[in-house]
Amino acid sequence: QVLLVESGGGLVQAGGSLRLSCAASGRTFSNYAMGWFRQAPGKEREFVAAITWSRGRTLYGDFVKGRFTISRDNAENTVYLQMSRLKPEDTAVYYCAAAYSTVAVSTREAYAYWGQGTQVTVSS
Repeated sequence: QVLLVESGGGLVQAGGSLRLSCAASGRTFSNYAMGWFRQAPGKEREFVAAITWSRGRTLYGDFVKGRFTISRDNAENTVYLQMSRLKPEDTAVYYCAAAYSTVAVSTREAYAYWGQGTQVTVSS
């Protein structure tokens, strides 16, 4: 069993920054990948970023364009999403997820475990 707990969401003005955290517990993640997705009201859940636990390889959604950075702390079993230059269109619930492998990590189907999500609201 895997438990993922997100934190760090909130209300921020456009152009501001937030750092999301995802604390993982349960199974060992050394061979897996972790990802962040987001879902805005009325929209599909969208890939934001992913990172592999072992090598720290990263992948980002096309819309990120250098504004977000995913990182991990293996010792703490925590993954972070540093978001800067936020825009109102970044408003969404952000979800952390854990994948069984490092294949197709930009797809929802790669992930077996999901957190409850944390709300990010960017005001204009």
